[in-house]
Amino acid sequence: MIRINPRITEKLAFAFLFFSTLLILVPVFLILVLIFKDGLPALSWEFLASYPRLGMRAGGIFPALLGTVYLAAGTLVFSLPIGILGAIYLSEYAKDHGFKRVVEVAIINLAGVPSVVYGLFGLGLFVIFLKFGASLLAGSLTLGIMSLPVIITSTREALGTVPKSFREVSLALGATKWQTIRRAVLPNALPGILTGTILALSRAAGETAPILFTVAAFYLPKLPQSIFDQAMALPYHLYVISTQVPNVKLSIQYGTALVLILLVLAMNIVAIVIRARFRKRKLW
Repeated sequence: MIRINPRITEKLAFAFLFFSTLLILVPVFLILVLIFKDGLPALSWEFLASYPRLGMRAGGIFPALLGTVYLAAGTLVFSLPIGILGAIYLSEYAKDHGFKRVVEVAIINLAGVPSVVYGLFGLGLFVIFLKFGASLLAGSLTLGIMSLPVIITSTREALGTVPKSFREVSLALGATKWQTIRRAVLPNALPGILTGTILALSRAAGETAPILFTVAAFYLPKLPQSIFDQAMALPYHLYVISTQVPNVKLSIQYGTALVLILLVLAMNIVAIVIRARFRKRKLW
């Protein structure tokens, strides 16, 4: 029987992992280089702060950028409270029985549902049945539902990292269960909760299919005035100028893509900074 040196096996394993990582990183790096190279010439204050002109062949992306910010804010308003409260119930209150297991399986399955299915659901429920029409309200609710599994899962994991001794000491001092959760558990789980929330928002900000059915407009000459108005959004605007409008300069297409990437990247950087700062304050 041939015996292989463990050190050789370890080196082969590390080499395989290294090349597997390169297979993921190299294409992503090349895509980013291409977008930055062709998109940077288009970036200017006029591009960010002006309206599209000449059938969206010129001008800027201000309505689409603002619409994306509105949708992200609406998604946060609808998904964050429900997601955190749901995670608290499942982690701290719900007993380990059939109903809890069904809910947990449902959350896992919802996290894997394609975004286009959420778009069709939002179209049927919010746009048609509840008669919100294609609006910021319908789009925000749809994106909020899509973000719930991520927020609930990340919040539950964050709550699970808080030592049980924190709960035991608080209860031993006479605090109620809700006071224990609010004052001892949630503050220490906050970094994980915020990180998961921002990551969910960054995903929602880059989605096209859900907003295609519920809120996105091909072109609007004015900004939305209420939650019942349609809005332009960067993902759909990028799709439109890349596939539906002929003779659009590549710099405009790549510039729009670059702004969307930078917006999502900024959200992720904020999540990393928040997590790092709160982790420094931990005493355990």
